[in-house]
This record gives sequence, structure tokens and C-alpha cells, in this order.
Amino acid sequence: MGARALLEVLRAWPEAPEGPVPSDAEALVHAAARHGLAGFVQHALGRSGWTLDEAVRTRLRREALGQAARGMRVKALLLRGLDVLAAVGVVPVLLKGHGLAVRLYPEPLQRATSDVDLLVADAEVDVASRALEGLGLRPLNAREAAHAREHEHHLTFSGAAGLVELHFRALVGYGQALEAQALLARAEEAELEGRRVRYLRAEDELVYLAIHASNHLLQRLSWLFDLKLLVRAHPGLDWGRVVEVARGTAFPHLAWYALEAARRLVGARVPDEALAALAPPAWQRLLAARFFTAERLLETELMNHKPAWVAAKLLLAPRLLPMARYTARRLREDGLSALRSR
Repeated sequence: MGARALLEVLRAWPEAPEGPVPSDAEALVHAAARHGLAGFVQHALGRSGWTLDEAVRTRLRREALGQAARGMRVKALLLRGLDVLAAVGVVPVLLKGHGLAVRLYPEPLQRATSDVDLLVADAEVDVASRALEGLGLRPLNAREAAHAREHEHHLTFSGAAGLVELHFRALVGYGQALEAQALLARAEEAELEGRRVRYLRAEDELVYLAIHASNHLLQRLSWLFDLKLLVRAHPGLDWGRVVEVARGTAFPHLAWYALEAARRLVGARVPDEALAALAPPAWQRLLAARFFTAERLLETELMNHKPAWVAAKLLLAPRLLPMARYTARRLREDGLSALRSR
């Protein structure tokens, strides 16, 4: 019951969870920390009638403070990154992270974030890269960068200040790509602490977040909760357009996996019609029901078992052949990397 109480908190929001205090509140705190929601759970429990033991409250507070400290570090890097990009005329789209949390959560540091994700047009990658290097962030070497530009969706810049992922595609997964041009064209201007930013249009963002979550096999419940909060924040969401956007990608199955799990597990208000329009074949729906049970997601079971992870990716892929090719390529690359490290 302890870990499942996390789902009760997320499902009940914005109301307080009902029922008695979980018998294993320590498991609730552990699950909240594992899924990047310690700060949010602390906030939600403050509104409930649940009274935790002092030791459990102390651990939850410690986890929430640690999460907030990491979030403040990421926010500082994000703001510095926005400043140097503005200086070269680049206004990125903020993906996930602080830009999402500041719009959806009661307080943005209640949601864990570990890096900065920025989406720019392909033509802006070089100038944006030089600007980020000016922050003292180390880029990929030439071979790694060339490989990423061909096969991946972002370039990585890392240093003492943290990690920035500069996206030139929205996402690469299951052997296929979600390109950025159409998403960038529809992105909306906004402001973050006096700085110009852009966010994906609500329908695009919902599809992107759902596909991203399924690309990582839903192994963090905060990703499902994000979907619930985004739907709540946009009561006028055009579900017909959501379906159209998802079907226009190579990943409509992935949108379904995440949206269905978000409705079932955390109470996201996803209409039947949208799920029916995006549903994969019956055999994949049955497999998803087995892979994405509450217990398995709470325990991040697939993340901790690589053979099961690979099997799930292959079996749930929208198209098997691209995924098989992608898996074979990654296995070859991992083998070569192991040889080089010897």
C-alpha cells in the first residue's frame, strides 16, 4: 500500500487523497523520490489529513529540499543559457524541465529536473552551440557530434554548471524521428523571468510529452502526472487536433501508451474518442497492459532489467523493422565502445 499511495496522491489532485494514512509511509516517500515528485508530495500531503511519523516527515522534507536544490541549479543554468542565446538572436523552445514545471506545478521546484532541454531550428544549431560553449560547457567531440547530428535528436554540452541538451529534432526513438520544423512553426512566444522563450502549442506539447514518456517506457510517474496537469491547464484543448498531431508523427502508438496510462493511473482526463483514435493493435494493447501495470511502473522494473527493456521496446514499437535496425546499430556501437575502452 505504501508505494501505491503515491498514485492515490496523484490521482486525487487537486483534491486531497482520501482514506487512512498508508501503513508503510516510508515506501510512499521512497516512491515519491524515485519518481521525481518528493517536493510535490510534500506539498500535497500538507493539504491532506495524513499525519506522517516524524522520521518519515524528516526524510520527505530532506528529499524535497535536495530535489529543490538540484532544480535551482538547473534553473540558474537555464537562465544563463537564455541570456547567451538571446545575445546571438536565438529564442529556443523550452522542452520539459523548469519551463514546464513553472506553468503546471504549484511551485516549479516541486518537480525534479536534471538538465536543460532547448529546441532550436537546424539552421541555429551552430550559433547556439558556440554561445553555450561560452558558458564554459564542454561540447561533444567532432566524431560524437557528427554521429549525434545524423542519428540522435540533440547535442550535449556539459560542465561544472550542469548539462544542456540542444535539440535540433524533437525526439528520436524506436528507430524513427520526430522532426522539429512543424513544431517550431506553431510554437508560441512567452516570457520567463524577463527573458523571451517559446513553448510548444498545447496540443503539440501534449503529444510530445506523451511520446517522450513512452520512449522511456513510462519509467517516471512524473511524466504521466505532467500529462494530467497539462490537460487540466488547458480545458479548451482541441482533442481532434491532438489526434491529428499524433497521427502525423511516426509514433501514434506511443502517444496512446502514455495517455492511456495517465488516465488509468493518475486520473488524466483523456477522452475515450482520442484513445480510440490512437489505439495500437489489440495485441500491443494487451502487452502494454502487462508492461505498464501500477506495480511495475512504481518499481521502475523495466529500467532495472535491460533484457526486459529491449523486449518491451521491440514489442511495443510502432514499426518493428526500424526498431530492429536501431537496436542492432546500438548493440554494434556499444560493442565498439567497449573495445575502445580496453
